[in-house]
Amino acid sequence: MNIKLIVAAVASMCVTCTLVNNAKAAGNIRVATFNVSMDATNYTAQGESVNPNALVNALKSDHQQIKNIAEIIQRVRPDILLLNEFDYVNKSQGIDYFIQNYLKVSQNKQPAINYPYTYIGPVNTGVASEFDFDNDGKKTGKLGDAYGFGFFPGHYGMAVLSRYPIDFDKVRSLQKFKYKDMPDAQMPIDPETKQDWYNNDEWQAMRLSSKSFWDLPIDVKGKTVHLLASHPTPPVFDGEEDRNGKRNHDEVRLVKDYIENASYLYDDKGVKGGLKSNSRFVIVGDLNAAPEGDKKRPNTTNQLLANPLINSQFVPVSKGAATSYTDKYAAAYTAHWQARVDYVLPSTYGLSVQDGGVFWPTKNSELYRLIKDRNASSDHRMVWLDILVK
Repeated sequence: MNIKLIVAAVASMCVTCTLVNNAKAAGNIRVATFNVSMDATNYTAQGESVNPNALVNALKSDHQQIKNIAEIIQRVRPDILLLNEFDYVNKSQGIDYFIQNYLKVSQNKQPAINYPYTYIGPVNTGVASEFDFDNDGKKTGKLGDAYGFGFFPGHYGMAVLSRYPIDFDKVRSLQKFKYKDMPDAQMPIDPETKQDWYNNDEWQAMRLSSKSFWDLPIDVKGKTVHLLASHPTPPVFDGEEDRNGKRNHDEVRLVKDYIENASYLYDDKGVKGGLKSNSRFVIVGDLNAAPEGDKKRPNTTNQLLANPLINSQFVPVSKGAATSYTDKYAAAYTAHWQARVDYVLPSTYGLSVQDGGVFWPTKNSELYRLIKDRNASSDHRMVWLDILVK
């Protein structure tokens, strides 16, 4: 990360502080990613069992956290938006209901916003396996033994909202791509036995994506922009074997290999390969990997941030984070737990970054109420870029 870039950006934050209330420059599209914490556990009291319908029930209850999420979206007004941690539930009760009853309704006097094109799809979180993936001696079929950590199928899902048409016939998903099929994948080693963490049967069945990986072709004024969406597993909640850290690395590597059109890849329909050269793309998502600071995983993030196919020179920042923490990397943080983990990364080909930022109001701002804690909205902040499609 270029610290001079961050310092320069923070110095000009007086512009960014008001920009979210203004229209973007003519000809640009605004692309954003936002981990919204709209998953069932966020609406479940401590000690209660997790209800797969918790999000549906919260949406119907005029929930203040959801209203705050909607207000943030109305203030930033992205044209294309990835939502992480939005449970995969019935479309009419989930994403469509959210748009109709929250986004298309003014929140705190903000102009309503509509997204005529949406995409949701199945994810690996909570999908039962027959294996003991976490090696605790139990085959529970959920949580650490599911194909992705979750309480039920669709937990911690993803959703894409767009004001531009999505070419649904050409959407690609790599949800079921097998981990074993990635060359030189990082197999964790059991620190006690010194053997592979996963036995042969487990390794043959293991899926790489903890949620999924999507390629959504979007028609932006006659030019195709591929939205590459994912949400790799956090590189924590494991042990010395670092199985989640290694999986996180390889989930990010999947994104890298996809934009490099690696021949070993295949999607859920059996179509092989990745993205063709000279394609416009924007990588979005909570990648759960930081380039700097206490939680840094540079070997993971550099797969993208140092990739010549990606324009990573513009680092979105906020005055809110810069003034909340003393760390020299704080301006670029995207989560309250002090890390840059949420990304909007455009291709060097065919796209040009014009502006961007992180929605993180300062503590003396009237808007601080929207992000003061996780109950207000989320432990993550929305990250956005204004991009010129050339």
